[in-house]
Amino acid sequence: MKKMSRRNLLKSGTLLGVGAISAGPVAPDMKAVTSARDHQDGSGSSVRTLGSGKNAIEVNYGLGLGCMGMSFNRSYIPERNKSIALIRKAYDMGVNLFDTAEAYGPFTNEELVGEAISPFRKNITLCSKFGFHIQNGKMTGGLNSQPKHIKEVVNQSLTRLKTDHIDLLYQHRVDPNVPMEDVAGTVKDLIAEGKAKHFGLSEAGPASIRKAHAVQPLTALQTEFSLMSREPLQDVIPVCEELGIGFVPYSPLSRAYLTGYINERTVYVATNDNRPTLPRYKPDALKANWKIIDVLTAFGNQREVTAAQVALAWLAAQKPWIVSIPGTTKLAHLQENLWSSDFQFTPEELASFTAEITAIPITGDRYPTPQTK
Repeated sequence: MKKMSRRNLLKSGTLLGVGAISAGPVAPDMKAVTSARDHQDGSGSSVRTLGSGKNAIEVNYGLGLGCMGMSFNRSYIPERNKSIALIRKAYDMGVNLFDTAEAYGPFTNEELVGEAISPFRKNITLCSKFGFHIQNGKMTGGLNSQPKHIKEVVNQSLTRLKTDHIDLLYQHRVDPNVPMEDVAGTVKDLIAEGKAKHFGLSEAGPASIRKAHAVQPLTALQTEFSLMSREPLQDVIPVCEELGIGFVPYSPLSRAYLTGYINERTVYVATNDNRPTLPRYKPDALKANWKIIDVLTAFGNQREVTAAQVALAWLAAQKPWIVSIPGTTKLAHLQENLWSSDFQFTPEELASFTAEITAIPITGDRYPTPQTK
């Protein structure tokens, strides 16, 4: 059988026009998806594996879909039916990993994702997270990973997600008031009960990773990682490689900055966007960091790929077990992101591009306070 490239597969799935995305879910052509999985790119097979052994999860295209921005922290909230249609279209295109959390909304994103994935729940990897203290539907700013609270939260998440288990359950942030061994032990109990299948951490440092992994093997670490946030290469990625843990970059496009979509003149909805509170997204920092966009666009223009595609391909080129989860509310951007897996850096290009990017100093911290513990 002639192999179909991902580009041709996605063209066949998306060039039906806008009307197609509003239609009900259609089961993907599994022969086409399987053929696309066999397609080789610069980072190896189009299927990437998070974790190892019985803790492994396979992810099509080496990319998942981050769903947070459909409900939370990204200014514009699309109509609910359009977001549901986008998630279902992503599945039709072969995406099989979807990421959400109780904190996104709070709660509303899990409800959205639960409804959207219900026709194909058994065929995908569903990821969600616990770890914050939420009162009366509001984020209090505090952490809570007490074992009793974790179990309560997971039960509530299962109801919102319309499912009986979460495939990859993350601790959203490390709680300094709860021993990591207790957190991992609680998740281990949930796995034994069938309410979760795999365990992950988010924004955890090397010590926390090792403590958790010793109690319940981790499938993935989810941490901010992008061309503007390269610290994981020095600290946690070597630990993940040593222990056989996958790595999931969130905000791989730096909250849309690396697409060239936002700049110092961008206006945000203050009640539903965290970017104005982050040092790196202050107007002076956005202007100072634009040199990275210039490098991305110059490199991409010579190879017929976009700045976003270059940024995602660079992450994929770092390790074969890195799976980014770019978020979007637009079909065109979903297609653009998935097509990034077709771009292959040569070793010379990768070395030259990385050196050029590394030489650019980054203005502004990721967060007002440190995240990793």
